[in-house]
Order: sequence, then C-alpha cells, then structure tokens
Amino acid sequence: MYIYQNPDWHSFTWCGDKIQNLLLEIKKSQGFLLGKMDSLGFDVKNNALLQILTENITKSSEIEGEILDKTSVRSSVARRLGIDIGGEKQVSRNIEGVVEMMLDATQNYDKELTKDRICGWQAALFPTGFSGMYKIKAGEYRDDEQGPMQVVSGYYGSEKVHYEAPSADVLDKEMSYLLGYINNDDKDDLLIKAGIAHLWFVILHPFEDGNGRIARALTDMLLARSDDSKYRFYSMSAQIQKTRKDYYNVLEKTQKGSMDITKWLEWFLNSLLMAIKSSDEVLSGVLKRAEFWQKHAGKNFNERQKKILNKLLDDFVGKLTTTKWAAMCGCSQDSANNDINELIEMKILKKVGKARATHYVLK
Repeated sequence: MYIYQNPDWHSFTWCGDKIQNLLLEIKKSQGFLLGKMDSLGFDVKNNALLQILTENITKSSEIEGEILDKTSVRSSVARRLGIDIGGEKQVSRNIEGVVEMMLDATQNYDKELTKDRICGWQAALFPTGFSGMYKIKAGEYRDDEQGPMQVVSGYYGSEKVHYEAPSADVLDKEMSYLLGYINNDDKDDLLIKAGIAHLWFVILHPFEDGNGRIARALTDMLLARSDDSKYRFYSMSAQIQKTRKDYYNVLEKTQKGSMDITKWLEWFLNSLLMAIKSSDEVLSGVLKRAEFWQKHAGKNFNERQKKILNKLLDDFVGKLTTTKWAAMCGCSQDSANNDINELIEMKILKKVGKARATHYVLK
C-alpha cells in the first residue's frame, strides 16, 4: 500500500516527544547563526546570501544528477540581487530558470503559493519544453498519457519500480489540498510544515519532471518563513546531497508506509540541524573575507587593490601576476607594480617564484 491509499490519507501523524527535542535544538542553532551573521554587517550578509543561494541551486541539481556551472549560477544570482561581483558572465536559459525559481521561493517567501506560481516554477526549469531529448508538459500538471508516474531504477527491461504516484486525474484536487496546507496559518510549527510539504509534494509527483528540485524549493520557502528573513545562511540541499542515498531510502519507506511519518520528520530535522551546524563550512570564504577586512580596517587601499584582494579571497583562478592585475583593473603595468609593492610593504601579499614564474599570493 502506498501512503496515499490509506483511508486517513492527509492525516499525517508523528511522535511529538521524539520531534520536540530536535525542534528546540534547531531553533537554538538558528538563533545563534542569525545573531552571528547580523553582527557582520550588510555587505557580508549579502555575500553570504549569494554564496548560500549558489550552493543551494547547484547542490539541488546535483541530487538529480545534473551538474550546473557554479560560476554561471553565481553570476545570475548576483545580477538579480544587485550584488556587484566584478563583471557578468553569459548565462544559459536553463540556469536562469533554476535561479528564477529559487529566488522567487526565498525572496517572496511570504507570498501565497498558487497553482500558477508553482507551475511557473516548473516551466522555468524547462524553458524549451524539453527534458534532455524528451518533450514534456512544461508549466502544467502531468497527464499520464504515457502511463503512470513511476520512480524506477535499473536497466531497460529489468527496471525496479520504487514508487508509483497518484493518477493524474486527482492531481488538481490533491494539489489544492497541499497548497491550502502551505498557505494556511495553522498550528503546525513551520519547520514541521517544511518537512511535511516536502514529503507531500514528492508523494504527489505532480509534474513530468523537476519534482525533486521543486520540493526542495518549497522547503527553502518555508524555512525562509520560519526565519522570517530573505537571507539564507545555510543550505538544506547541500546537506541532502551529502546523504543522497539515505534521502531516497527514507522517502521510499515513508511513501510505502502508514500515516505515521515520524521517521521522515526525524531524518528531515536532523538534516536541517546538520545544515545549520555546517554553515561555517559553506560560508568559509565569506567569513574569511569578513575577517580579513576587519583585521585591515585601518589601512587605506585604492579601488584596484580592493578589487583584487576580494578576488583573491573569493574565486581567483590561476596565479596573480602584474600582467593579470593590469588586465583585470584596466591599468598600466607600472600602476599594477605600484599597487602590488604597496601590499607587499603592508605584509598582505608576498612574492613567489623568480623571473617569468614570479607571482603573488596572500601572505
């Protein structure tokens, strides 16, 4: 029996004692993280938001086996948030679509989630109407013309069916129930609601493709409501990606069980707690940059020096030479040499190598 075939379908239950301690620990960790990040200032918070959203988008796609170009994702997020990262990168339409969905979920977290809005998310994921080589229904619920929606593994001819979703003819009604639950201000804690909404959406599997990424966008929307903030300082998708096999196993077991979803909620909340506690790992570059600028707050840097130092603290690729400095800053070799020598005197940069192999690194 699949969970939606239970006579009391929609009446999810869980053991309050097992969940309550997890909720208390998560809220404590959330408060500590938000307090720490608030103390670091506006620019640091914006860079943390950029880092987390980029991580969330790329990791959510990785869970589905799709590798996105991280630099392109970051460029698209930065442009839409108005964050200057020193030059835009040409971004493909499918990456723009994933970014649009995630930003709508996290930046408009307090707005009503409607059928049109969630169908718009799915359409954004498939701007050409194709998933790989296959044409799909984009921006609409599935119709099952090609057979029931199934989650399968294995080779053609010897597939294993892990799950079969409800038939397409009940989707309008079922999705209305789910959207009502998400939008209603009921007694469920928002962290519990995030876990239930994620599971419920995956159970329904309403679209031909993109269901996993949309389920995780729903989760982020409800977590943003819980934080009551557009700023994201932890990545649930990054944590799920680390334990991808366990994620699919617990989903499969819950989809084939009773209405008691305690095991799923325990897994979900433990993953959320780990995501919050691992935020320093994800934000290491942002926190390193903040620490650097706090340490050198009394020094006078020109704009070229600030630009290159931020690059070195963030995403600089290759070796820094005077030629690269001049090219990135649009200045002469002499100006680049002067800038670098000043930073060496400040004991911020050091020279490495000789002759043509000469380059500079942070000391």
